[in-house]
Amino acid sequence: MDTYSIQNEHNKETFRNGMRDGIPIALGYLAVSFSLGIAAKNVGLTPAQGFLVSILCNASAGEYAGFTSIGAMAAYLEIALATLVANARYMLMSCAMSQRMDPKMPFFHRFTMAFHVTDELFGIAIARPGYLNPYYSYGAALVASPAWGIGTMLGVIAGNMLPIRLVSAFSVALYGMFLAVIIPPARKSKIVAGLIIISFVLSYLAATLPVVSELSEGTRTIILTVVIASLAAIVFPVPVQNDVEVTADE
Repeated sequence: MDTYSIQNEHNKETFRNGMRDGIPIALGYLAVSFSLGIAAKNVGLTPAQGFLVSILCNASAGEYAGFTSIGAMAAYLEIALATLVANARYMLMSCAMSQRMDPKMPFFHRFTMAFHVTDELFGIAIARPGYLNPYYSYGAALVASPAWGIGTMLGVIAGNMLPIRLVSAFSVALYGMFLAVIIPPARKSKIVAGLIIISFVLSYLAATLPVVSELSEGTRTIILTVVIASLAAIVFPVPVQNDVEVTADE
């Protein structure tokens, strides 16, 4: 096989791996976005509008901020600013991913990957060794993103018919998926395990202490991410790995 054929087969396999890893995320998204649909219905959105919002904004905090602003009859600029603040942490994730991309990767791959940066999709992508292959992110997003939109649409349709406790119980699947992302690297490294515990403690303190708790969830996440990641990089630097994963050149 020539180089192009080998590269093409590798991308197909990577795409299938992304779809496989995106299935548990999709199940969690389907449950969590259902409650978003209820919030969307409460501010007057139709099922089609709820689906479109979730397809264009894959972020629960950002959508809740947007729905709250819509319910308060806020201006377009206020809605945009509220969504920007709530989703600001994704800029940090995008910066982290940009450091793991092949310098030769075309812009349209970078742009498309950036559109699908969420907490969960970022977590499974950044955990892979070597350069990030865009086809892995595409496969995961192809499965997860529609589930987010469909869940929101179903929530709008169902409205408040289901008990709140039942809807909250569905969201446990997403927390289980988070554990599946952080436990394997924590078992391999005591440093990572310690940093995870520190992150949990500081996140709790940030949500309960005066002044800091008054900040938005997105702002708190940004501050904690910068502080913890910076200190960890200084105290426990990670050596550069020479083994990289083959990526698409076009």
